[in-house]
Amino acid sequence: MRTDEQFRLNQQLANQKWLKATPGYWKAYRHEHPEKAERNRQLQIIRNRLRRQSSKNEAMADEGVIAKIDASKSHKITPVGRYYLVPMIAKIDALKVMIYEIIAPYP
Repeated sequence: MRTDEQFRLNQQLANQKWLKATPGYWKAYRHEHPEKAERNRQLQIIRNRLRRQSSKNEAMADEGVIAKIDASKSHKITPVGRYYLVPMIAKIDALKVMIYEIIAPYP
């Protein structure tokens, strides 16, 4: 699809035709599968956040890259709160976790 413009246009036309032939399909699907709709909302929040971050710093944004050499660089943040651990490659449900800060006593 990336290199064949005609194929991409044919796919778009087929999708548009299907959408016109099946009005209300996605609304009914979301109503029947609320857990998938919620998962998609959470994933969209992450996609939006990533898009904003990459637009702020175009030099560091590498679209399509799954892993980067500097991915393990530590950041000075304290991630305390409730989070969804969302797999970015495999299609499995997100895992809701609670992260607590443990303050070690000074020696």
